[in-house]
Amino acid sequence: MKLATITHGGVSKAALVSPDGKTFWPLEEMLGRVVPTLGAIVGELDAIRSSIKPTGAGLPLSAVKIEAPIPRPARNVMCVGKNYHEHAKEFTRSGFDSSASSAADAIPTAPIVFTKAPECVIADGTDIRYPEGVSDSVDYEAELGLVIGKGGRGISKGDAYGHICGYTIINDVTARDLQGKHKQWFLGKSLDTFCPMGPWLVTSDEVDPENLGVKCWVNDELRQDANTRDLIFDIPTLIETISAGITLQPGDVIATGTPVGVGIGFTPPKFLKRGDRVTIEIDGLGRLSNGVA
Repeated sequence: MKLATITHGGVSKAALVSPDGKTFWPLEEMLGRVVPTLGAIVGELDAIRSSIKPTGAGLPLSAVKIEAPIPRPARNVMCVGKNYHEHAKEFTRSGFDSSASSAADAIPTAPIVFTKAPECVIADGTDIRYPEGVSDSVDYEAELGLVIGKGGRGISKGDAYGHICGYTIINDVTARDLQGKHKQWFLGKSLDTFCPMGPWLVTSDEVDPENLGVKCWVNDELRQDANTRDLIFDIPTLIETISAGITLQPGDVIATGTPVGVGIGFTPPKFLKRGDRVTIEIDGLGRLSNGVA
């Protein structure tokens, strides 16, 4: 099923979404209690799933504003760098990669994990704010995102998928000059509006995360076109690695990495500018589209 966080009548609500993405049923009407965001119920999704059924006509798309599925995560968004072979190579060639000293170590031997501040999350349709005076090298990164439903520490690869409640699309927007200048990735990844997410969450029972097409357009130009089967470190490995010493909690968001075709990979680089639009499509998850203003 598709689930979203919406605003209707000035009030934030978690909602069930029709298969075509045009009708929304607030979960509060099914559960008999206020459910302001998906983050409030992802930890109990298995227990309440049978109660989540359309009731009545629902709300049309024209009557709601779709927010990010987890509008403000309780903790930083956890992200994985250099997790597709060809992207790892293009990033190392770019000269902005502080994690590799030469082409020989472009491919990581263990997952590279960093985080983005939760305040940088924005919804589908919300503009990415161009950081005038802070960066002039703004890039895009199309990524499959997952949301933890069942928390835990020391999660094994074999149990990992059982801890995921669903999947969404993330644009890991990046200020490349800050990424290079500071020799770490947090500042360049966490500027305001630098984490578009959405448009909704698709529950894990409807997604094959190991075989999803990932595409990204800037304006009308297809820049990224890959498949999650090309991940260097698969999702179970990522969850096992992160949870080895960090207790994952319901509502935690993990972005799994971006494929080849980011702006820094072109000669000369194709950075974003005001007036551009970045559109990301992942099989079965819909489209996430944001302008740059």
